Amino acid sequence: MRAGDTVYAPPGEEHWHGATAGQVMCHVAMVVRDADAPDTTWLEPVSEEVYRAADEAVASA
Repeated sequence: MRAGDTVYAPPGEEHWHGATAGQVMCHVAMVVRDADAPDTTWLEPVSEEVYRAADEAVASA
């Protein structure tokens, strides 16, 4: 993702987002909610090991 990008995550799609060790991230979410739909399902936190591996992958890209 780059500054100004828009990302669409359809209902039910598992996804995560966050900063890297050298970059901050601002997350603004706009949600259209169906009153009959379930609430947000929060997934497990990302471990430091997984976070660092993702950060390294971004840095080498």
